[in-house]
Amino acid sequence: MTGTMLLLTSCFMIFPLLVSAIQKGSDLQAFLASFTTSIIAGLLLFFSTKKYLKREIKHREGFAIVTMTWLAMSLAGSLPYLFSGVTPTFTDAFFESIAGFTTTGSSVLTNLEDLPMGILLWRSLTQWMGGMGIIVFSLAILPMLGAGGMQLFKAEVPEIEVEKLKPRVIDMAKSLWYIYGGLTLILAGLLFVAGMGIFDAVCHALTTMATGGFSTKTASIAYFQSYYIDMIISAFMFMAGINFSLHFYALRGDFSRFTKSSEFKFYMGITLIAITAVTLNIMTADNLSLSEAFRYACFQVISIISTTGYATADYELWPALSQMLLIVLMFLGGMVGSTAGGMKQVRILLMLKQAYREMYHLIHPSAITALRLDKKHVEKETQGGIWGYLFLFILIMAAATIFMTALGLDLITAASTVLSSMSNVGPALGDAGPAENYSSLPDAGKWVLGLCMLMGRLEIYTVILLFTPMFWRK
Repeated sequence: MTGTMLLLTSCFMIFPLLVSAIQKGSDLQAFLASFTTSIIAGLLLFFSTKKYLKREIKHREGFAIVTMTWLAMSLAGSLPYLFSGVTPTFTDAFFESIAGFTTTGSSVLTNLEDLPMGILLWRSLTQWMGGMGIIVFSLAILPMLGAGGMQLFKAEVPEIEVEKLKPRVIDMAKSLWYIYGGLTLILAGLLFVAGMGIFDAVCHALTTMATGGFSTKTASIAYFQSYYIDMIISAFMFMAGINFSLHFYALRGDFSRFTKSSEFKFYMGITLIAITAVTLNIMTADNLSLSEAFRYACFQVISIISTTGYATADYELWPALSQMLLIVLMFLGGMVGSTAGGMKQVRILLMLKQAYREMYHLIHPSAITALRLDKKHVEKETQGGIWGYLFLFILIMAAATIFMTALGLDLITAASTVLSSMSNVGPALGDAGPAENYSSLPDAGKWVLGLCMLMGRLEIYTVILLFTPMFWRK
């Protein structure tokens, strides 16, 4: 499985390789070497283990495959950065790569306008692959090899049941692929019409639908200074943060799923409240007009809650209230089944419901109540999994923050970079704010943040399980 995904990764390298060849870029040799290395490694892994293809993939193998695949692709993805010399060390190359595949968007690269076009396209492709792409490809490839793919999908969201869109996994994969690819193409076309060049439009469409946030410009979306571009990207970032099963039903004409989904209504409500609060806060504090304040607030709130991480303003200059709200939104994240990171809205909603139920029981001790979501009973195992996930999230974040402060970072930078990495957002506060990047952090800190990105992207349990002795016992 890991060999197959390495082969797929090497195939995607063909696109930046062709761009580099057409542009006669300095990164052409780097992509040729990276493509050759990745495809040889993939072929060796695949054919040396081909005799095991008929073995059944269970949950344990699913967890291991997902984590190992992400690490292997991140290693392969780091080769173009290393061979081209755009990153001086392997640490920086791997950090840039894993930030791409986990759709975090944290970057160590500066002066993006001076980088070869092949490298810029590869950055965007890693995020697009790491968004819905890898899940869909995994679901599509496994059935072809005679193995069930649902285990990999469950490994993405261990304690939340993912609604089956169609009876067969391969049909689900195709449906999600068409939606993801179709929305990417539509967005690229709209950005081109709005004034972006074709290359910039394609790169930003790839990273927007993946809620990744890598840009071709050092100033991110602020570079374009366009109200229309801001609003178009805001709309698609919001859509990318929605459960893709709702897009599937909408494509079939069933828009009632949106009104029936408690998570969607919660996600919409939180977004609207945050936009209103930030708009009023920065309008009064910075003497902005209502339209100008709404433009910046709308874009930045959606960018953070969808964990995309684009920026049109340096929100570190905003009032403390607005900054605090953005930090909270980093933690919340998007909907389950989307390309967004964070805690996911459904977990927050269920925890609030459970907290309300506990208070209700204090008033009515004899009452018998059930926790429900969209008129469906939520099992106690699911409830326990959510609280366990929250505990692990906070525990890992606290431990990583302590480690980062031990490296000499101030508390604001340490805590915000860890939260941003765990939630797969990208920009943080302090030395890694929207106007800076992660290049100044010590190497040890970059490896810790890389691990946080991986755990955040793979829902913590998937990675943590590999470090428990009972996982390896027969």
